[in-house]
Formats: sequence, structure tokens, C-alpha cells
Amino acid sequence: MSEFGFNEPTDVPFSFRVTHRDQDSSARCGVMTTGHGEVETPVFMPVGTAGSVKAMTSESVWQSGARMILANTYHLYLRPGYELIQNMGGLHRFQSWDGAILTDSAGFQVFSLAALNEVTDSGVTFRSHLDGSQHFFSPELSMEVQLALGADIVMAFDQCVPYNVTVEEVAASVDRTSCWAQRCRDVFGGRSYRDGYERVLFGIMQGGVSHSERHRSATALVDLDLPGYAIGGLSVGEPIAAMREMSELAAGLLPEVKPRYLMGVGFPDDIVVSVQHGIDMFDCVLPTRMGRTGTLLTRDGRLVIKNSSFARDETSIAGDCRCPVCQRYSRAYLRHLFQCREILAYILATTHNLFFYQELMAEMRAAISSGQLKAYAGEFLHRWRSGEQARLAAQDRPEP
Repeated sequence: MSEFGFNEPTDVPFSFRVTHRDQDSSARCGVMTTGHGEVETPVFMPVGTAGSVKAMTSESVWQSGARMILANTYHLYLRPGYELIQNMGGLHRFQSWDGAILTDSAGFQVFSLAALNEVTDSGVTFRSHLDGSQHFFSPELSMEVQLALGADIVMAFDQCVPYNVTVEEVAASVDRTSCWAQRCRDVFGGRSYRDGYERVLFGIMQGGVSHSERHRSATALVDLDLPGYAIGGLSVGEPIAAMREMSELAAGLLPEVKPRYLMGVGFPDDIVVSVQHGIDMFDCVLPTRMGRTGTLLTRDGRLVIKNSSFARDETSIAGDCRCPVCQRYSRAYLRHLFQCREILAYILATTHNLFFYQELMAEMRAAISSGQLKAYAGEFLHRWRSGEQARLAAQDRPEP
């Protein structure tokens, strides 16, 4: 990324190639080529809900190692409006981001506003969380909005249902999602070349925690022969064991030659496990949201910097972290910033968390490439779980 200005995209077609495979699991390394540069996988995409990764500049996100970010179709549709962004040259130029962008379909946001929406086979009628105004989203409109935003990867419109619904409701969501994916492909064509670079359409698998419905959803999507596929409908209230079981099953149902994207996951240990299941792409608001609330992520679990025990702690967040925050600032100073509600607190904490995630992904790619993933994953998961257990035990003890 240039220090100043904006780099134009290239006309290189989208592609994905696997470069290394792990011998002890389904993990693999790959390279995803987009009109806005190459993205090494497994990859974690920071979430830029409203065209901004919260508390971060585009330069800072790039410096963390991120080469692809996620933007939210629903929020950008409502504000500032997709026509405005299109007229400003697209989302890359609007937010001055040189890397790749993936836009979600708005399906999950509509799901999260269940009390404000009505779902039919035609689409979803919902009320804005901003002003209560009524809107209608269809597969066709989702494609129109995402193409106007200028994303490199566009997600098919889907229906996400919560964990505690009936088998019949899960089956209905699979039918509707499959139908909507076909409608998205009919409009989009799978690949679309505009503004000097190619955009591609990914389908989203649904099916809850049902083996048969996951199989049915995968079959319908794979028949569309899309450039990539996502696993949706997880991290919506189901137990962690069920999420991991379903993500492993789902990954095995998707083509090996296409990128596999587990949506909305998540915690570092979930990512390490899911990479071993053959997942290539991840996104989650967790590192930015936790950063803003004073929870810092380390290899030894979560560190809640607001705790009084850090008031005089001169050490860095994590001694083995190479991020610029750990190289310069103490835990005591960070706690002070949060106590004073200084804006710098949110910036530094988010910076650390995003660097942590990018370092984790880079280390896993290196471990896969060198045939050391089993050892790396075992050590990481042991440290993380031990640290989390110690944190929970400390919560049960009264402070001195």
C-alpha cells in the first residue's frame, strides 16, 4: 500500500490455488488472487462494518498484515447509501483501501433483526435499526448493492436461522437459500468484470446442525459451480462442539479446489481447530469489539486490561508479541487510558488484537508449509486453554 494516494486495481482474473497441504489434517495453504492483490490463506479478515475497521486507519490495518477486509452490505445500504459510494468511485476508493474487500449479503444482519423483519420466498421486508423505515431486500437487490460497492468477493443472499429452531425451519431455510443463490447467480453470472477488475460470487451453505441438511445445501450450491463457498449458520447460539463438528463436516462437502470460508468465527482456538478442518477464510468482529471493551488477546488467553492488578504493571501486553503496541506501551499505561476513557485506549487495544490475529494466521501458514502444524496447533491450544482456565479461576477469587 502506498503511503499516500490510492493504487488502481488490476485486470488479473480471480483465482485460487493450493500451495501446501498438511500431512496430519485437512489444512492447506493457498493464494487467492484478486484485482486488488494476492491474499495468502488461511486468512483472517478484519470486519469493517460501515466502511471502517473501528478505531483503525486503512494504513494501520494494512500494517497489521491484513490484505482483505469485510464490509457490511446492510449497514452501507442504509448509510451512506450504495448509490453514493458508487458515485464516489466504489468502496475501495471511498475508504482508501488498496487491498481486497469481501461484502456480506445482508442475510445475517436481517437474521439478527428477527423482531423487525418478515421473510418470504421473494425476499425480506425489514425495518431499519436507525430510523424504523421499511425496506425490502431480495437476492437481486443484494447483488445490485454489492456490485455498486465494488467488492472483490460478493456473497449470495441467504437465510440464516438461529440454533433453536425446528428441523422444518432449518429445511425451509436451506430451500430458500438454495433458490436465492440461483437467483443471485442468474443476476451476477458467477463472475463480473467491472471498473477494471473482476468480482466473483460465493455461495453460502446453511443447514444448522443437521447433517442431512448440510449435505442437501452443499449439493445445491456446488451444482452452481461458483468460484468459492462459505459455511453460514454457525456461531448463532449452538454449543462450541456442535459448531466445530458442523464446520468440519461442511468443509468436507465443499470442493477442494475452491476457497472455503467459515463466516463469523471467531475465537483464536476455534480458528486453529477450523484451519485443521480445511477452512481457508475467517472473519469476526471479536478482535475489534474486544479491543474497544479492554480485552486483549494473547497466546495465554484473554487479558482484561481494566483489572486493578495491572495498575502498576510495567510489562507489555504480551512478551512474545511483535505488534507496535507491545513494543512501546505498558499494561499500566493502557489500563490508565481505559480508566480515563481516552480514545487512544481503543486505538492501541484494537491495534494489538488485529496484529495478534494476523500473526496467528501467518504462523499457521508457516507451520503448514513446513509440515509443523500438528505441533504448532497443539502448543497453541494448550497455552490458550491453560490461560483461559487461569483467567476464569482468578475471576472467582476476590481481589486483595
